[in-house]
Amino acid sequence: MERLNKKKELINEIDKFWDTISRAGLVFKAGTADFFDQRMDRLKARLDEIEKLENEADNLRRSIKFKVYSQMLIPESRGDVLGLLESSDNVIDRTKKVLKSLDIEKPVIPHILITDFKELTETAANAVDQMVMACRAFFKDIKIINDFINKVYYYEHEADILEEQIKRNAFETDEIDMLSRRVQIRYFAEKISLVCDSAEAVCERLSIYVIKRAI
Repeated sequence: MERLNKKKELINEIDKFWDTISRAGLVFKAGTADFFDQRMDRLKARLDEIEKLENEADNLRRSIKFKVYSQMLIPESRGDVLGLLESSDNVIDRTKKVLKSLDIEKPVIPHILITDFKELTETAANAVDQMVMACRAFFKDIKIINDFINKVYYYEHEADILEEQIKRNAFETDEIDMLSRRVQIRYFAEKISLVCDSAEAVCERLSIYVIKRAI
């Protein structure tokens, strides 16, 4: 009975970890919108929030790792769970880096690219959301996990299209008069798109775990 209670506590803690990832995706989306709409004071507040979420996720990950090894819980998938937490933690790191870079560099985005940038960040946030759903399904209902994984792949592909569109427009428009500004815009398009790439990497790992369970 005690072991069962400890396992339930562990699953609850893992759920809290996914909550922090999900929240980070929402803060990332809101923070980038704040920047594009020039609400810089709110961007700083979002950055503070996402840094707190990153610390919370790190603490949860260490606690989960300790319990998994010290209490010998879920030994049949221990390595898979820890690998999943590590790769998911990278997603928060990516979102934080985008907000911090926006706050530090304050790139000047021409009006014609604002809509594309907002669409790109929304796509990245959607990828994070579906990644979290896939991770939750791994523990609760593995039969539906591929539905979420396929959505992450879709959003990652859409992000690639939007990233290229932003880059092409940045280098073709006459509204940008300096090469350094064009390069900076390209850089931010790539950094935002990397959030999708990180979510996709988690799902690729998940796909392998699903195959392992089926064997």
